[in-house]
Amino acid sequence: MASAAEQLAANLNLGVFSKATELKKRIWFTLGALLVYRVGTYIPVPGVDASVLGEMMSQRGGGILAMFDMFSGGALGRMTVFALNIMPYISASIIIQLMTAAMPSLEALKKEGESGRKRLNQYTRYLTVLIAIFQSYGIAVGLEHMRGSFGSAVIDPGLFFRLSCVTSLVGGTMFLMWLGEQITARGIGNGISLIIMAGIVANVPHALGSLLELGRTGALSPLFIVVFLLLAVAVVAFVVFVERAQRRIVVQYPKRQVGTRMFGGDSTHMPLKLNTSGVIPPIFASSILLIPATVAGFSSQTADLGWLGTVANLLSHGSWLYMLSYAAMIIFFSYFYTAVVFNPEETADNLKKYGGFIPGIRPGSATANYFDWVLTRLTTVGAIYLVAVCLLPEFLISNYGVPFYFGGTSLLIIVSVTMDTVTQIQSHLLAHQYEGLIKKARVKGRGR
Repeated sequence: MASAAEQLAANLNLGVFSKATELKKRIWFTLGALLVYRVGTYIPVPGVDASVLGEMMSQRGGGILAMFDMFSGGALGRMTVFALNIMPYISASIIIQLMTAAMPSLEALKKEGESGRKRLNQYTRYLTVLIAIFQSYGIAVGLEHMRGSFGSAVIDPGLFFRLSCVTSLVGGTMFLMWLGEQITARGIGNGISLIIMAGIVANVPHALGSLLELGRTGALSPLFIVVFLLLAVAVVAFVVFVERAQRRIVVQYPKRQVGTRMFGGDSTHMPLKLNTSGVIPPIFASSILLIPATVAGFSSQTADLGWLGTVANLLSHGSWLYMLSYAAMIIFFSYFYTAVVFNPEETADNLKKYGGFIPGIRPGSATANYFDWVLTRLTTVGAIYLVAVCLLPEFLISNYGVPFYFGGTSLLIIVSVTMDTVTQIQSHLLAHQYEGLIKKARVKGRGR
């Protein structure tokens, strides 16, 4: 008995070790790809004066550009070939997803399975190229009009600079899209999400260094820094808890007889996430609210901005109107995007088609109404959670002078991507443990 147990343990250890070897290859590939991405964030676009651009970003980078620069890991502020990052692909994916819910032809493609999914992905790539061309041309024209104390931001403006700038930025975005797909196929985790997270995490050491420097100079008390770090741990734990929270709806399938055999009779559950909309509502809300500040910042300082300047001042960071509008937009987009990604009628019809039902609820329209009732209450709690997490950095910055954003979209992305990556690693290890048991059973069968 002891020898058999030792042999089984040896086989399992050998299986886990061999799986760990494959897992190590995937992890090293992922780290290598992310290293390539970080190197690319320091390759400048030809013809741009970095000193002038840095001066302009420090003076006028408080709007949408600051948010995009955070997502790109500083690549936009340095105007490198990865300045657009993967954001055009994210925008194209959201647009295609919204159009799928509105256009019957795209919705039919979605229901075709793997072939339909490939066609939708191809449409997303085409739309990514169009969005990247439009954004890169706007950046090229904007750079030509930038002037600082050191002169113009563009050394030799003209048609050749615009073509080279558009080519560099679009090429950088398409390379990142390909790199993200390679990470997904040959590495660990979702490649696109990991690239965005890598850009955000790259700014964390500098932000923490700024916080500690304020403590060293006496601008912030050591007690406040300790309390802030404890608060950071508590907020991360809270975000992890909510992102993993689910409402599990019990679904039963009746028994059915085929010939002399009985099938079915199973009971399972349908998980509904508490935060169904994810990070989309904060991104949409912040993008809309930052438009007036961005336009006003890049307008002439001597010109009278009129109503635009008034709106930009009212919607400045830390103002009560900005926080109130931010919270209202997050709540609105939470309901809107949840309605797009989850269709109660379609889910109820699929359950009815395969014979599934919710105990105590009649199939069909009653089941759809029940899904809508549950989802509305979950979305309400999820929207309040998003508002609390996203308004936390605004409160800390306006009242305590914290030098960086802690919370909001960046924290949600980091936690969500980390949880997804860890889950995939556990799935790889668990799958090979089952393979080790199967191999052991085969060895025993051959021995007999």
